[in-house]
Amino acid sequence: MTKLKVAVQMDPIARIRIAGDSTFALMLEAQARGHDLFYYTPDDLSLSGDVASAPVRPLKVRDVEGDHFTLGAAHRTDLSTFDVVLLRQDPPFDLAYISTTHFLERIHPRTLVVNNPFEVRNAPEKLLVMNFGRFMPPTLITRERAAIDAFRLEHGEIVMKPLYGAGGAGVFKVAPIDPNFGSLFDTFSALYREPWVCQKFLPRVSEGDKRIVLVDGEPLGAVNRVPAANDIRSNMVRGGAARETDLTPREREICAALGPELKRRGLIFVGIDVIDGYLTEINVTSPTGLRAIKRLGGPDLAVAIWDAIERRRQG
Repeated sequence: MTKLKVAVQMDPIARIRIAGDSTFALMLEAQARGHDLFYYTPDDLSLSGDVASAPVRPLKVRDVEGDHFTLGAAHRTDLSTFDVVLLRQDPPFDLAYISTTHFLERIHPRTLVVNNPFEVRNAPEKLLVMNFGRFMPPTLITRERAAIDAFRLEHGEIVMKPLYGAGGAGVFKVAPIDPNFGSLFDTFSALYREPWVCQKFLPRVSEGDKRIVLVDGEPLGAVNRVPAANDIRSNMVRGGAARETDLTPREREICAALGPELKRRGLIFVGIDVIDGYLTEINVTSPTGLRAIKRLGGPDLAVAIWDAIERRRQG
């Protein structure tokens, strides 16, 4: 494969924890293949006419905690001069995030943006999943108090979370009769303008929330994230523990249904979440899990992702 010029749009690299960071895994693999790496943060993006640019800096990475990168001097560069741009900043999926997808859409697909910025914008994790309702637990997306009350009455214990939240922030378990619900509803109403996702509570979340990574539509690895004691959130940034796992027949059925659609949309790196055989989210903005899967003896999925990127560039 010809050497590629790769720009990585990500949060400040000095702050990442490389032991669990999937973007870092992708950068390590790109560098190992001889590709040239460059770095900028989403706040650096500019759009002038049809030209999306940023003050990019040459980047070298190494797998050494606390000494994991070296940056060169910044030079404002037209992003269309790159072969690949990795869209890898973390949510929240807010207007700032959406703005970056509009900027990057100006250069894609001449410059391959991973994941496709148009589809990232139009396939938020907690909305795209609603296209596959047959695999989901009962789910309601709303801001209406009466609708939520009726949903609780029908399904008992539920989980509420902000529609565009991430990382387990703002996730609550609510009982069918709960003296805290009124205050929680008022707090949500004040903090979030978007609707909330309400889902029937799945008690077996205590056994794990499985992250399955699909590469160009194919399920290639998984990690089971087990919540910490006295918490329903399994996100590893919230104290969840990574455990080795395999895919069940039900999970393979879910992947077979999702895979062709993800590939069609140009969503090369996707992480889906499955609890007790129920699909809960399809993560397309900045999926994680690569380093945990490898650490637990699974495949190095950064290799598969770069194989897919290089195939797309060749095609």
